[in-house]
Order: sequence, then structure tokens, then C-alpha cells
Amino acid sequence: MQNKINTISLFTGCGGLDLGFSAAKFNVEFMADILNEATETLRFNHPDKFVYGPPLHTGDIMDLEAEYIFKNSPLVLGKVDMIIGGPPCQPFSVAAAQRFLKSDTRFKRQGFESEKGMLIFEYLKLIKEVKPKAFLIENVPGIIKIDNGKTISDLRKVLEDLGYNVKIAILDASNFGVPQSRKRAFIVGNSLGIDYVFPNGEFGKKKEFRTVAQAIVGLPKDIPNNETRVHSSESVNRYIKLNVGKRDQLGRVDRLNPNLPSKTVIAGGTKGGGRSHLHPIIARTLSVRECARLQTFPDDYFFCGKISRQFTQVGNAVPPLMAEVLARSIGEQFFGLKYSGKPKMELEYLEKNVALKELFKESKKNKDYKLYNNLDFTAKTFD
Repeated sequence: MQNKINTISLFTGCGGLDLGFSAAKFNVEFMADILNEATETLRFNHPDKFVYGPPLHTGDIMDLEAEYIFKNSPLVLGKVDMIIGGPPCQPFSVAAAQRFLKSDTRFKRQGFESEKGMLIFEYLKLIKEVKPKAFLIENVPGIIKIDNGKTISDLRKVLEDLGYNVKIAILDASNFGVPQSRKRAFIVGNSLGIDYVFPNGEFGKKKEFRTVAQAIVGLPKDIPNNETRVHSSESVNRYIKLNVGKRDQLGRVDRLNPNLPSKTVIAGGTKGGGRSHLHPIIARTLSVRECARLQTFPDDYFFCGKISRQFTQVGNAVPPLMAEVLARSIGEQFFGLKYSGKPKMELEYLEKNVALKELFKESKKNKDYKLYNNLDFTAKTFD
């Protein structure tokens, strides 16, 4: 059994994967992202780790070489256990990847413009250079169907040619105790000759789903990242008429059902304003902190930058609890780690009806916003 699982994080974002893996005894020593707000968040929450990104570095993975990682971290070649991250995966061919991964590390600069922006190649390049024992790639489920499955098939072949046993699955975060329906594709590979088995849920069991009410109840108003937006009277008048689970078409936001997991937490565009769903009882959008609760970030994890970019960071993240459950399964199967007790990232449990009742009481006390006209879903609970 290894005591220290040395890990590199690429396309780190605000660090959801890293939180989960760190909670599962993985030692994340190097983080990288190109967005200024994300790297500011990483440095604030992980002051002892090396963060490759602005304003100190470009953060562009196309400029990153394995030599730089080893020079600026305690990691050494041959002793890196994991690389984790969520690189974008556009369509590509095996032939293109093989050309890109030639021994000349600057090959991508020479007549390779047709593949420009295919950052998955850079991720593969670093896997080839660093030679980790295992890796994890996170992506949207659509990667499975790109080019009718050819892209994922080609990606698997390239990774297998590099010496890795590769497994691929689409997992829903709500099966792991995350109060959110969020499907993502995960690609896990190892050079240890192990046939990896994905968890079906927490420790192999499909966990009872957590609800929106369970996630956001009891949130102190003065906690950081909990500012709420002041909506126009026109917006509020539209919102208050919505039924549970319905969408305001103009604002393209959905009223959440407090008795179910949240719809997928959204990031908003990188150029426009950050967005969130609507609170289930109060006619307003959620705060960044409420969205972070739905993603299972701890309340003491601080998000930097403009509020719109805080939403983007939270919405783009892998839920830390889901990451921890995956990390535990990898730690057990690849590195002989043993775990006991519930995951550290799991939200404090409150029985569903109790959570709903308390959230309703909190909402009624808040005089800053109106409640929805339709609160029929609470009738049986509060009679």
C-alpha cells in the first residue's frame, strides 16, 4: 500500500476534482488552469500548492512541458501516480494523434494548424511524457457520441497504445449522494494491468438521492459567496407564477423542486453573465454559495473573481463528493488504500421532510423576496 499518491491536476478549474481526490488521500502537488479567476481561487484555497496559471504564468497547457512540472513541484519523473483533469475533446483521428505524439515535443508547432485548439492532444502528450501509473479524464457525456463514437474509440486506442488499460463510463452524480442530477463521462486508465471497475454509487451501492432542500437549508446569510441578485419587478412577477420544475423562458432559468436533486448546475457563458437555477420557494435565482452546496463544495471553500465568474467556476466543476467516491475506488483498486467512514465531502444529513420544513420556515422569514404563488408541494408537509 502506498502512503502518498502523487498527483498532477490539469484543466483544474476551481478544483472540484482536486478536493475529492485530496479527501481520498491523493497528494495533488501541481494544478493548472488558464482562467485568471480559477487560478486565483486555487491559490486562495491551496496556498501550499503550485498553481500554473495567470497572472504568474500563461496557464496555457500548450506551453506546458513535463520538465517544467518537475522543476516547479516536489514531483519527479517515474514517481507520478495520477494525472486528473477535464480536457475538452473535439473530434480527432488516431493518425493525427500519432503524429502529434512524435518524440519531437515541438512537432505541434510545425504545420499542425488543423489540430489547433485540440487540447486533448496536450493532455495525451503530458501522459506520454510524465508516464503516470493512472489517469482520469472527465468530460460531458456527448464525447461518447462524437462522430458516431469514432472519437472515443480513437481516444481509447491512443491511450492503449501508450500502455494503459482503459475503462469508460457515464455516471450520474445523484447516485453518489450529490444533490444534483449531473451526468458526466469518465475515462480511467492504468498501466498496472488492473481491470478497473467503476463504482455504481458510494462503495458500490446506489446511494439514496439527496434533495435541493437538504443541500441548501441552514445556510447562514452572511457566509461568503452568498450574495443574491436583486431582480426587476418584471422578472419577479414572471417567476412567482412558475410551478415547480418549470422554466422561465425569457430568463432561461428553472424553478427547482426542493424534494428532488437539482437539475445540473449551470456555468453560463465565458463572455456573458453567470447563471443559476431558481430557488424552490423564494422567487429568485440561487446564490453562488447555494450552487456550491448543490455541487458539494464545503462552505469554507472561497470562490474569487466577479460573481458571474464565480458561477462559471462552480458550474464547470466536478462535484467534490463524486470525485471523492471515484478517487476512493481508484485508491483501493490501484494503490491498495483503505477507507473507513463516510466520504469527507458528503453533506451533513438532515431527513428530507425535516429539511423541507426548515427551508420553508427560513424562506418565509426572508422579507427581501417574494414567495411563489404555487407552494402546493408543501401542503402535506405543513398541514
